[in-house]
Amino acid sequence: MSDPLILIPARMTATRLPGKPLADIHGEAMIVHVWRRAMEAGIGPVAVATDEARIVDVIEKAGGRAVLTRDDHPSGSDRIKEAADILDPQGRHDVIVNVQGDLPTIDPRVIAASVGPLSDSAVDIVTLAAIITREDEKTEPSVVKAIGSEISPGRMRALYFTRVTAPGGEGPLYHHIGLYTYRRKALDRFVSLPPSPLERRERLEQLRAIEDGMRIDIIVVDDVPLGVDTPHDLDRARAILSARAGA
Repeated sequence: MSDPLILIPARMTATRLPGKPLADIHGEAMIVHVWRRAMEAGIGPVAVATDEARIVDVIEKAGGRAVLTRDDHPSGSDRIKEAADILDPQGRHDVIVNVQGDLPTIDPRVIAASVGPLSDSAVDIVTLAAIITREDEKTEPSVVKAIGSEISPGRMRALYFTRVTAPGGEGPLYHHIGLYTYRRKALDRFVSLPPSPLERRERLEQLRAIEDGMRIDIIVVDDVPLGVDTPHDLDRARAILSARAGA
């Protein structure tokens, strides 16, 4: 334990920022920046899973690996399942790390940290969260809240995920970060399940795993990596990466 394979799902059909995987950030496509952060994690091979030949081309020109998948997948989890089966049909990689393709500023260290809890055989999936510090995010439906029971400092067992402000009472609220590290068998099980009632109600696919009795552990990290969904987000990502390059 373990032999991770990092997969980055990417598609071109985002509504608020069409073609965003190929959006330029300092002379390189955003998806190339995400691929670089995943490579810097240093935990295993990295590939981009996409339905777009142009994305394959830019990754291969950068020296990376990409695989073409079907264009009808309902989620990134389904896309990385297909990519894992194409790249590793023998199942040698027992851990699959799903890094979202719109996180060009993600810290490679948190990608690496997400594998650790799978040393506990009871854990099926690992994800990330950070303490919410901005008051407006506590009530913002687009900020998904992770609710968990602390196992040890910086680690929780997930109980629920929701778009509403929860839990109530005094104490921190946690902003869920959509990176998922799956035990390979857990990924296979997850994509074989139909969408669950709470998943459909909250529009959060991780609830499918919770409802099926799968265990998700949460690593608490220092901050939330910027997800690029709008032109404004793209400008912020450019500024963050420019500042890092000049540091």
